[in-house]
Amino acid sequence: MSEEPEEEPVSAEPLVEEDGQRRYPSTIGGAFYLAVLAVVAVGIGIVTTGSWRLGIRWYAGALIAASVLRAVLPAKDAGMLAVRKRWWDCVLLAGAGAALLFLAASIPDQPM
Repeated sequence: MSEEPEEEPVSAEPLVEEDGQRRYPSTIGGAFYLAVLAVVAVGIGIVTTGSWRLGIRWYAGALIAASVLRAVLPAKDAGMLAVRKRWWDCVLLAGAGAALLFLAASIPDQPM
């Protein structure tokens, strides 16, 4: 059984321009991270307006999309999507997203 080499954390030091200005977002993964956060914010907004199932589905979709992005982006481009090893990030994000989808679908409506 061959083991994948461990991914080394990527330092933000080389991402600072020579004039001291930092590029934002510094990686394509950073842009995707911001997009995932925007979708989560939309989901939370939907929850606050009363449609909690739809909001939770948006939130779960954002987590599952983050999992897929983490799986396909190289380590140097993953940005803030890379927290742990690739497989662990993917499993946690996809698992949390799937659990939220399951819970939103399985919780029965409550009488008012």
